[in-house]
Amino acid sequence: MFTAWKTGTAAHRRYLIRTIAFTAPYVAICVVMMTTDAFDQVMGKPAAWGLAAAVSAPVIGQIWATLALMRESDEFVRGVTAKQFIVASGLTLAVATFWGFGESFARAPHMQTWLIVPVFWAMYGLVSPFIRSSR
Repeated sequence: MFTAWKTGTAAHRRYLIRTIAFTAPYVAICVVMMTTDAFDQVMGKPAAWGLAAAVSAPVIGQIWATLALMRESDEFVRGVTAKQFIVASGLTLAVATFWGFGESFARAPHMQTWLIVPVFWAMYGLVSPFIRSSR
């Protein structure tokens, strides 16, 4: 990350700042949600929708940050990033579909749908080193 800061373009530096700004609150809320009972009193109440919106907002922000990177970059970076995003999305859909059928037919344990976000970014991280061309 620090190498990208030093050698990257202004668009990449803005992307890193945006990523940190959106990822930190998402991770913080998720960790608190999973490790404490801080939100138990709102579960099942209308206020829980506010909590759902608060946790979803950084996810929307991160998608915007990636699209902004593509918009602010040259056409090569735009093409490579778009291809990485598309391939990661396809793999994420494939994993989610496989697991969904596993739940339906093989009695696989239920996975919360919000886990699709970390799965997507894991897939993005896995495919990015291999997709270095927009072709």
